[in-house]
Amino acid sequence: MTSGPTRALPPLDTAPRIDRLRTALDGAGCDALVVTNLTNVRYLTGFTGSAGLLIVTAADAVLITDGRYETQVVEQVTSSGAPVTVEITTNEQRQVASRAIGSLARVGLEAHSVSWAQQRNYQEWFEQSELIATDLLVEVLRATKDAGELARIEAAAAIADAALGAIRRRLLDGPTEAEFGLELDTEMRRLGASGSAFETIIASGPNSAKAHHRPSTRRVRAGDFVIIDFGAVVEGYRSDMTRTVVVGEPSAQQQRVYDAVAGAQAAGVAAVIDGIAAKEVDRACRDYITERGWGDRFVHGTGHGVGLDIHEAPWVNTRTTATLQAGHVVTVEPGVYLPDFGGVRVEDTVIVTPSGCRPLTHTAKDPVVA
Repeated sequence: MTSGPTRALPPLDTAPRIDRLRTALDGAGCDALVVTNLTNVRYLTGFTGSAGLLIVTAADAVLITDGRYETQVVEQVTSSGAPVTVEITTNEQRQVASRAIGSLARVGLEAHSVSWAQQRNYQEWFEQSELIATDLLVEVLRATKDAGELARIEAAAAIADAALGAIRRRLLDGPTEAEFGLELDTEMRRLGASGSAFETIIASGPNSAKAHHRPSTRRVRAGDFVIIDFGAVVEGYRSDMTRTVVVGEPSAQQQRVYDAVAGAQAAGVAAVIDGIAAKEVDRACRDYITERGWGDRFVHGTGHGVGLDIHEAPWVNTRTTATLQAGHVVTVEPGVYLPDFGGVRVEDTVIVTPSGCRPLTHTAKDPVVA
């Protein structure tokens, strides 16, 4: 089945992205941008290697990498259609980069991915230029997905749905958290994923009160809450979903907590629409849980963007200034965590549309595994 999920995917619309970035350079006070974040390099050029530096000016775009990728980079850039000149270097990266910048006065660096040591090196490389710290120029472009990106995220979500459906009842056999997580990861690969979107979270019993618990040797037991937070990767694009289940029939208190979180999650999804302030989606979830007495146990933001990174813009929390727009892909994932009792999180990934949103994750929210 490895070719099934990706067989009919539309092409990515990579070619126009560098021109869209150029339109943002003036507003950032830059004559050029040095792109060092490898995810951003991939987004702009199609190149997936582990070493690459992209310099974008008004007139040109130069992608610099080393001899390990001599064939790969040409194949990927050509396939993407990105208007990029490829330079293969050994030890002369500085010279190639300096030549690409030339006499440009203001050179932007990606402030969120350049260390202090790197900044000092770049000052030596571009000694005639002023370095400008830029704020997420490429990440803002990445927030709105094209049809090819949406199709890959949706394919990843479909694989995750199918994988959990295939092994969900294994929880009745009392596997360890780590064993169940490994089975889920393996099933996603069997169904066509290139990997897991992040380290799969399986948190059972009291461990479910830990929002980002790492799977352990604890065995799942009857009566446990089990938080299952996971995703798949298809051609670099990720999915994200959380379901919380109970092994057997839930107690009255478990059902109350579950209903509070599931209701909050439904309220958050219902609030998502083109043009809404992202913090209002967070507010919809948080108010619902607060009204039921657990507001202080909802200890994280409501959601985040998903794409080439599992966490990317826009953010859905109390502090965000983002406005959701059609084409954004975000999660809605409220939770309640009660020490010594357990926790619940329910999460869907949705596409923002002009009339609301369209969920990409479809696994049923029935919490009972029996």
